[in-house]
Amino acid sequence: MAPRITRIQSTEFSYPIEDVGTDTHGFNLTYEPGATTERKLFALRIETDTGIAGEYVGGNSPAFAQINTVANYLIGKNPLHRERHWSELKRALRKYDRMGIGPLDVALWDFAGKYHDAPIHELLGTYRERLPTYASTYHADDSGGLNSPEAYADFAEECRDRGFPGFKIHGWGGGEEARQIDREIATVHAVGDRVGDEMDLMLDPACEYETFGDALKVGKACDEQEFFWYEDPYRDGGISQHAHRKLGEHLATPILQTEHVRGLEPFTDFAASGATDFVRADPEYDGGITGAMKRARVAEGFGLDVEFHAPGPAQRHCIAATRNANYYELALVHPKCQNTQPPVYEGDYTDQLDAIDDAGTVPVPDGPGLGVEYDWEYIESRALGGREYE
Repeated sequence: MAPRITRIQSTEFSYPIEDVGTDTHGFNLTYEPGATTERKLFALRIETDTGIAGEYVGGNSPAFAQINTVANYLIGKNPLHRERHWSELKRALRKYDRMGIGPLDVALWDFAGKYHDAPIHELLGTYRERLPTYASTYHADDSGGLNSPEAYADFAEECRDRGFPGFKIHGWGGGEEARQIDREIATVHAVGDRVGDEMDLMLDPACEYETFGDALKVGKACDEQEFFWYEDPYRDGGISQHAHRKLGEHLATPILQTEHVRGLEPFTDFAASGATDFVRADPEYDGGITGAMKRARVAEGFGLDVEFHAPGPAQRHCIAATRNANYYELALVHPKCQNTQPPVYEGDYTDQLDAIDDAGTVPVPDGPGLGVEYDWEYIESRALGGREYE
């Protein structure tokens, strides 16, 4: 008999991040000694009549509002029919950004791996089992952490000494007084002068810059320091093909876009228009592992590299099965506070600053499915609420 989905359970929970606050606008996480930020996530279980459950921890409230819309569709269905489910959910959520597909699809892949007693990367087709990793910083602060160009250069040097082959800067955010383009340029030069001969360097303004002129000035600094890529500078949210193609015409530094472009077809259009040099994929944002791997294959057809956004076991499996990817993103890291990732993993899985080995790589989990065990006792002890579908 084919397996059938019998029950889906989502649990919203919170966890503390010590010494972390936000910028003046409240949008970017920053180092703030003595502060505690409570972050909210979701834990998802898809139960089946085999006794095997697919699990995933991640997502946000808007995504789980979409899951509430479509979860009942999956009840009674074969959990192995992922491609069919992906297509149906894509159609059902056509009016929205479809981010609700991601957690469901990852959990279905976790089930499939457990069902077949194989890690997900083997089901996808393994290309590698260790992943080169870059350090991706918190945003700047005014609290004695990443609070100056020199502080960024010091931290880049620390990351180099730890063995990281790459380093990505997230600069200043918040009010107008924080977004000083001269300081952004000085940071590019400080980090480039300190470690540019030994590391691949990236810059991600996270859509903070307000004018083409600002984006161009900082991009020219990246050119001078031979940065590996320049990502999401504009206030457009990273979605204008024309704007990024125009910017790229004036710069030598490759552009990396599409983190905020939702949907496979708009993503494909972005690549086809020549508006970016690298592309992004994220199993949580882009329709799960199914959707993220579709992006990777589109990129391969265009001769582009796909860089997976954010850390996590699902990302590790995707990169392990993707030839045209350079790095795993260890984010967010800082010299004085912990990564933002939730403390929900049993065993030795980690995305903290000490996760890499001497060669600057992290392993791909080799257990069935995602290859991680979640600490459900911790999740349930921090639960804020949840939903069940059966």
